[in-house]
This record gives sequence, structure tokens and C-alpha cells, in this order.
Amino acid sequence: MERGFANLQRIWVESDPRLARVATIALCLATGLVVGAYVAILSPLYALAAALALIAGLLMLRDVQWGFVALIGLICLLPFGTFPFQIGFTPTFLDVALVAIYLVWLLRIATGQARHLVATALGLPIVIFLLLACASFVAGLAHATLTPYLLRHFVEILLSISLFFAVVNCVRNRMQLRRLITVLLWAGFGAAAIGVILYFLPQAWSIRLLSALGRVGYPTGSGVLRFIEDNPDLPQRAISTSTDPNVLGGLLILITTLTAAQLFAHRPLLPRPLVVAMALTEVTCLYLTYSRGSMLGLAVGLGLLALVRYRKLIPVMAIAAVLILLLPQTQDYVQHFVEGIRLQDLATLMRLGEYKDAILLIQRHPWIGVGFAGTPESSLYLGVSNVYLLIAEEMGLIGLTVFLTILALFFSQVWTAWPRVRQHQDLEAILLGLLGSIAGILVGGLLDHYFFNLNFPHSVAIFWLYLGLTMAALRLAIQDPVAPATAPVQATGINR
Repeated sequence: MERGFANLQRIWVESDPRLARVATIALCLATGLVVGAYVAILSPLYALAAALALIAGLLMLRDVQWGFVALIGLICLLPFGTFPFQIGFTPTFLDVALVAIYLVWLLRIATGQARHLVATALGLPIVIFLLLACASFVAGLAHATLTPYLLRHFVEILLSISLFFAVVNCVRNRMQLRRLITVLLWAGFGAAAIGVILYFLPQAWSIRLLSALGRVGYPTGSGVLRFIEDNPDLPQRAISTSTDPNVLGGLLILITTLTAAQLFAHRPLLPRPLVVAMALTEVTCLYLTYSRGSMLGLAVGLGLLALVRYRKLIPVMAIAAVLILLLPQTQDYVQHFVEGIRLQDLATLMRLGEYKDAILLIQRHPWIGVGFAGTPESSLYLGVSNVYLLIAEEMGLIGLTVFLTILALFFSQVWTAWPRVRQHQDLEAILLGLLGSIAGILVGGLLDHYFFNLNFPHSVAIFWLYLGLTMAALRLAIQDPVAPATAPVQATGINR
């Protein structure tokens, strides 16, 4: 091989120029033939996708931060994407991103690059929560069959919850924190923009575009569009690439609240006019989901921001509420919301039935639940549109208590560290955005279940990602309590 490279070097550098030109042309032709065959075999689309996947994979293996970037992008833009092959099961892009993060992190530990492990006050309760989940899963197999599908999704849930530890250990400085928050802002905006565009396009075009994702495991056909009560005669609901309007609504609670905090930040991570455009797009998309639980969660998240720090949000929220109540274009939404409050529409009545059945199931299996596969009684079912009841169904009241303990410790840590955080103008807006997002999604969880659901591991992952980022921000503020408030703010290499 060395002799061959030496000969090539002599041809291009030391030989006759005409011979060098002939050799260059031959090399170009050979390269073109290889690339042409590659594209012809795979098709241009798959060839480009494979090349991009190879580049992304190399970057993810080079630095765990790229793994987080890829994970955030997939959660927001392609959460259900799968590879076109099987290895006993069909792996998803999300699976690969999670495994890459853990692989690179563990390699850093093994090689001594990460010497000090960070647990935080939430570490032990989260470990207990994971162990209880495993115990409930094993106990539930007494009345259910273990399938590759069930095992894979349960492992995804464990990896998604454990993402908290990867975040608090790998996000060690302000630049890394700002970079990931900026990626969240951009990826979430992309999801919202796609949702708005697909909503206003002719339905045939939207169906065609969404069906194109069938190559990576997405559903296809006219059923990809969603409507209120699944009735095409009622208003359409925005879904973006999340397949479900409520799942998209939950994602937008997290993204919109985080964006709103940047809107009022002393030094936003992105230009303020751009942040305004992002926030308007995200609010519009969330509105078009017709997800009442998500709108309520967003109101709580923004209300927390206004109550704690950004009073200017109060008149903005008041004006938005008045416009929604009075504009003719929003009356369908207002009626949909009022019907839910009055317990008159089909979706609300179905939720009430789910709550009743869930409480009955919890009463029969109160301690460690029935697991994640099914119920012992054929008259009952597993699943309810309330994340807290769902945890109690699957992991019992013990599991729910541990989960609530984690949340209590989380808010306690934020409360204790808040005076120090306020000394850092760059961390204050980030922390408030993360905190408001988590508060909003916890309220939204009263009416939905996706943040602890085997079918939506990406939603589970982003919830624990936010918890980890919040604790990382708190640690940075505590470690450097006297940093100057006028420190320059930079994110993802962009100088402001």
C-alpha cells in the first residue's frame, strides 16, 4: 500500500505533466463510476440519506454533544423514523442516537476522560424509579407474553429515563448548555413550521408529503391526517411529523415556553426578531392542534414565567386570550374548549370513562401495578389519558410516589438555587424556560399520557432531557456564583 501511494505521488508530483493530467482524469472517472454505481443501486434519495447518516454517525461517535444534537433533531423532526431493515426488530433512528450517546459516554468513562460522575439530588430517586419499573415489568409478565416489540419499547423507556444521567454528566459548561438549548429552539421551530405548512396546504398535498415518510416507517394514505373526534367533517388538527396532534401539542409546550423565555431574556441566544417569529409560529401550530390539554399546559408554563420574572408576558397573554374569545375564526376552537369544560364532547366523555376504569384497576393492584404488557382481568385495559394514573396502573402507587418525589426534589432544588441563578443573566432565562416548560407539561399530563408511554419513547426522552438540562444549569450557577452578569453570550459558534 505504501509503495502504491509512493507511485501515485511520483505520477502527480514528479512525472510529466501530461501523465499527471491523464492520471487525474482516470481517478475522477473511477470515482465517478463508484459514486454512480452507489447512487444507481440505492436510488438518489437513499444514497443521499445514507451519506448523511454516515456523516452524522461519525460525528456522534466523535463527540457525545453531537449525539445530543442528533437526538434533539430526531425527537422534534423525525421521532418515529425507522431503518429499512430488521435485526430481530426494526431499529429506529432514536434507538441509534440513544445508544450512541451511552456508548460514547461510557467510552469516556473507561478511558478516564470523565473521571467525576455527577448524580445530583435526583439521582438516587431516579435509580429507584428505574428499578421499580423493572420489577413491575417482570411481575407483569405473569399475566402477559413477552414479545420483541414489548421488550424493545420497555428498554427504550429505560434508556430515555436514564438520559437524565447522561445529560448532567456530559453538559459540563455554559457553551455546551447554550448549544443544546439553541438546537432545541431551532428543532422545535422546525417542527412547528412543518405543522403549520402541512395544515394550510391542500389536503391531497399534505397526504402525499406525509406518505413519503412511509419509506422510514411512517403511516401512509389518507389516514395520516387527523381531525377532531376523527371526523373529517370537523376541523383538521395539525400533526407535523409527530403523527398525533396531542403528541405534537406536548412537544410544543416544551418548545414554546423555552422560546418565550428567550424572548424576554436580557441577552437571548438568537436575535430577538427571530425569536419573535419562532414563538408566533409555535403558538400558531399549538393552537392548530386543537389540543386543549396542551393549551392549558402552555398557559401554565407562560404564567409561571410571568409570575416569577417576566411581567411583560401578562398583557401579551391577556390580549391573546381576548383575541381567541372574540375573533370569528377562533369560534370553533372556543366551542371545542367549552364543550370539554362542560363534559359534552366525545373525547372528554371517553377520558372520563378511562379515568373510572383506571381507578378501578389501581384499586385492584395498588402496590406495584400490573406492569407494561396488559392486565390480569379481561374486563379491564391498560391505558388512560393521564400520565399520573398511567404510572399508577403500570407501577402502582409506590412507583407514582417515587415519581412525585422526584418532581418534589426537582422543584425544591430549583427553589434553593434560584437566588444564585439570578446572578447570571445568561443562565436565568435558560433556567426559567426549562422550569416553565416542565411545569406546563406536568399540567398537560393531567389530560394526556405520552410522557410515560411505551409507544412514545421520544416524548419520554425529551421530558428527562429537560430535567437533566435544568439540573445542569443549576450546577453551573452554583459552581460559579459570582460570574459577571455582563459576560458575553455565545451559542453554537455565533457571536452576538
